[in-house]
Formats: sequence, structure tokens, C-alpha cells
Amino acid sequence: MDLEYLRKNIDHLDSMIISLLAKRSDLVAAAASLKKNEQGVRDPKRVEEVIAKVRATALKEGLDPAIAEATYRTLIGCFVRKEMSLFKRS
Repeated sequence: MDLEYLRKNIDHLDSMIISLLAKRSDLVAAAASLKKNEQGVRDPKRVEEVIAKVRATALKEGLDPAIAEATYRTLIGCFVRKEMSLFKRS
């Protein structure tokens, strides 16, 4: 294994991650249309449920749960802003 090989594989994984994020974005947009108020968009209880699931999955998969949590808190923040923007337009 050399650095070029590793980078090529990382690039491939990044492409897959972006594809999955695009699908997640579509689901967030659909969810925004079902929310009745801003509290439904900003749902701290749901955020903590997702974080707990992500940490458990990370541990099972051999990823440091702290990395998964930090990543998902950022990800969720971005998607909540997107969902809030969509919600306010409707």
C-alpha cells in the first residue's frame, strides 16, 4: 500500500459520503414540509437521539465515538439551518 493508493480510496469514500449526504438532504427537505412549527425543526430531543445512535454505531464499527459525535453535531446543525430555511419559505 502506498500513499497514492490510500488517497484514491479516500477520494472514493468521499464521493460515496457526498452521495449519501445528498440523499439525506432530500429527506430533510421532505421532513421540513411536514413540520408544524420552528420547535419541530429545532428538536433537541431528536438531536440527542440521533447522537446516541451515531455514537453506538461508531463504537460498533471501530470509530472513536467522539469523532462521530462531533461530525454529526456539525452535520445536524447544517441540516437544521437548511430545514429552517425551507420551513420559513413554506
